Amino acid sequence: MSEEQTAPQHTPLYEQHLKAGGKMVDFAGWEMPINYGSQVQEHHQVRNDAGMFDVSHMVVLDFEGSGSKAFLQHLLANDVDKLKLQGKALYSCMLNEDAGVIDDLIVYYLADNFYRMVINAATRDNDIAWIISKVEGFDLHIRERDDLAMIAVQGPNARAKTLSTLDDKAAERVGELKPFFGVQLDNIFFARTGYTGEDGFEIMVPNAIVAGLWDVLLEAGIQPTGLGARDTLRLEAGMNLYGTDMDTTTSPLVSGLSWTIALAPEERSFLGRSALEAEVAFGPKSKLVGLVLEGKGVLRNHQKVITTSGEGEITSGTFSPTLGVAIAMARVPTDTGDSCHVEIRGKQLPARVVKLPFVRNGKSCL
Repeated sequence: MSEEQTAPQHTPLYEQHLKAGGKMVDFAGWEMPINYGSQVQEHHQVRNDAGMFDVSHMVVLDFEGSGSKAFLQHLLANDVDKLKLQGKALYSCMLNEDAGVIDDLIVYYLADNFYRMVINAATRDNDIAWIISKVEGFDLHIRERDDLAMIAVQGPNARAKTLSTLDDKAAERVGELKPFFGVQLDNIFFARTGYTGEDGFEIMVPNAIVAGLWDVLLEAGIQPTGLGARDTLRLEAGMNLYGTDMDTTTSPLVSGLSWTIALAPEERSFLGRSALEAEVAFGPKSKLVGLVLEGKGVLRNHQKVITTSGEGEITSGTFSPTLGVAIAMARVPTDTGDSCHVEIRGKQLPARVVKLPFVRNGKSCL
């Protein structure tokens, strides 16, 4: 393999990260900022004010043509027929025939024959290969929008600070967006979505002008935030991370994602449906729950969970900056009660089993 093939990719905001003192690490083949000095400070910045993330490594796919809706109804476990209003977004899993999760994604309804999908960077090649392998017989064109970058602006003041950078007409249009809706204004797409449990926007913008937008947002008091804080924020919000909390070996039913499955109408035949229905009929053997460590210590991925019903495993664990305690998501036996133990360095430490999320809109849900 040549050096060109193995060298990490850079987003159009790479120079902005260096200028802001970003500590760069490899993430799914991209050189991205893990933090700009203090991951904990950046976490609190998003929870208490506003922060922005470069998420340009995410993959944007546009589906256009008369067969777009029918194809997405076949491809996804959730039902795009729910999307009746222009700009409405839908969260869904894309499953294999065994109901394993190939990826989780967001799809936007932009017109009757036009949908936009955002998929994960780490799964890009597998996702696109899977989609192309299933597209035969459907009348549509799929375009990867590698001409677009993406900035996520998140936090209780994210909307107000973003709107302050727009002219009156644009601010009115963007300000009217309800959660999980998007709007195209000239060449910029604003979506009221995010991955932190806070309000805000995900903004898709041409590569050529994204650095200018970043600088404008910076001047408005929105602080750069790295991928480290993005992970602790999403975990507090009880949001799954692909490859950690679910993958091709797990179904949505054991990943806390039953709400993303649309089994009605019965006549809709989507990939993985038969396996899902069999799992529903038989009953899942495990479930995804939240854990809060009762004492001192840090919960980490892959630590063993011991319950009266058998063993489980932590899928994502961290120390919560917002709550000041160790938290985790774990896959445990279905009939697990409200307490368990976690094996940490040979010791079994008590933990509480709680409903997700841990934090929503800056406030504890415990």
